[in-house]
Amino acid sequence: MLFFLIGMMGSGKSTLGKQLAAHMQVPFVDLDEYLEKRQGRTIAQLFEQGGAVRFRELEREALENVVQEHGQAIVATGGGAPCFHDNMTFINGHGESVFLDVPVEEILQRLLATDLRTRPLLADKSEEELKAFLTSTLEERRPFYERATYRLSGKDYNIGALLALIKRK
Repeated sequence: MLFFLIGMMGSGKSTLGKQLAAHMQVPFVDLDEYLEKRQGRTIAQLFEQGGAVRFRELEREALENVVQEHGQAIVATGGGAPCFHDNMTFINGHGESVFLDVPVEEILQRLLATDLRTRPLLADKSEEELKAFLTSTLEERRPFYERATYRLSGKDYNIGALLALIKRK
């Protein structure tokens, strides 16, 4: 079984994904890292050199490759991955998805504690601009995210909460 963790950047997809993969004893794949290795460039470089449209095409190819290469895995997608090229239909057609629904204020605090230069969509934004961007982006992406098989809401969830959610269905 493939599980795809989706949600905004800073929602905990990679952190929770690694824990879930260890618990289930399956590989963990961070789609952004996978894409960087395949292309030999960082996400920032891919955006800069090819633009957003080309990046989203490469992201879709990476998603398809991960599905072909892994019969079982936990996959943390990039924040925008579910929102392009009918990727949510693809994701749900090849496994189960979990929307990590974290409040914007929490995401903002988490992101401010990181190096924003590694995130092309956030670099050079003030805290106020960043909050406005996160709010509007989440609003745009929410209809895609809400197509997930499961939804885990809040800011303090953990692997136990995720496992309980998955087992309920």
